[in-house]
Amino acid sequence: MQALRWKSQFFTIWTGQAVSLITSAILQMAIILYLTETTGSALILSLASLVGFLPYAVLGPFIGVLVDRYNRKHIMILSDLVIALAAAILALAALSGELPVWLVMVILFVRSVGTAFHTPSLSAVTPLLVPQDMLAKCAGYSQAIQSVSLLLSPALAAFLYMAWNLTAVIALDVAGAVIASLTVAWVKIPGLTKPQQTEPLHFFKEMKEGFLALRSNKGLFALLWIGFLFTFIYMPINALFPLMSMEHFEGTAFHVSVVEIAFALGMLAGGLALGALGALKNRYLMIAASIALIGLGLAVSGLLPPSGFLLFAASCLVMGFAAPFYAGVQTALVQEKIQPQYLGRVFSLLGSVQGLAMPLGLILSGMFADGIGVSRWFLVSGMLLLSVAMLAFMLPAMRKLE
Repeated sequence: MQALRWKSQFFTIWTGQAVSLITSAILQMAIILYLTETTGSALILSLASLVGFLPYAVLGPFIGVLVDRYNRKHIMILSDLVIALAAAILALAALSGELPVWLVMVILFVRSVGTAFHTPSLSAVTPLLVPQDMLAKCAGYSQAIQSVSLLLSPALAAFLYMAWNLTAVIALDVAGAVIASLTVAWVKIPGLTKPQQTEPLHFFKEMKEGFLALRSNKGLFALLWIGFLFTFIYMPINALFPLMSMEHFEGTAFHVSVVEIAFALGMLAGGLALGALGALKNRYLMIAASIALIGLGLAVSGLLPPSGFLLFAASCLVMGFAAPFYAGVQTALVQEKIQPQYLGRVFSLLGSVQGLAMPLGLILSGMFADGIGVSRWFLVSGMLLLSVAMLAFMLPAMRKLE
């Protein structure tokens, strides 16, 4: 009965989040299509991407304090409703004609702030519902649904944007956010044993407590910086996959879509495998192997001749398969080894560190790719990731994670 109860609670929330994740991804893609169609400006598209992750990167540590201090269930519901309200305002504005770019940016910013509250809250409540030995499997299922959204959102966004209009796509996302909030409201989530609501709020003191909770576990603290290096190297080159397909392999938009689908299918398979099998005993080996496979995929891609597109697509499939065994296992480790009252701050700190690594890497990646060529930069990035994997394997602190 207990097993049935936690599965029912987890998958109720998971279903609502899956619906919301897919509708949000469709809307994000539709907004990109709208901005591309109406402005044709690369600067505007870059700014839209920036406001999408900047709040989490900058505000994350402060948000984590609030997530740990107040009722996480209420925060999740409120975040979903704020995201829905922001989308509704955008839909009403779209009814009157062309949307001003500044309004789109403001709405994207508000939605990003809502996501910055929601994401660590969801990660922090999961171990309150799920047994420890099931956390890796549940992380695998979450990774799988992210891959489904990657698969479905581009095609669905393009179809719905042309068949309906932006207002209808926004309305779909509002419905998804409402469904997610209702599923969270339905589930009874255990509260923390020592709520801090009655104590005075001291942001920096409580942020420091979260940092020290992470710092006290040397393995997780080492994993934080492994994650920084991984994000710094991989996430920027992730944006160069279309350029690799079209420039080096002399492909078209069709080839770009094949690569995206291959990666998403690999990620789906990896997430389902992690969900079915769970994690190995020595989970640092899974993290190191995941990073190594991604690095190897990038290095092989950089060595391929222009006629080797099919091998490039196969490499993307392998890289996608490896990704959940890094992200999912890392999430499960943090949920298992950090006390529940610190989880919001720790997950927000992890998100902030990795979020700040991304723009730094984007700047350097663009410079080097332009200077030495995109294929050579794939090779260099792959070799760097293989070095990070070796570091993760050899660090004594990582070996003691278990």
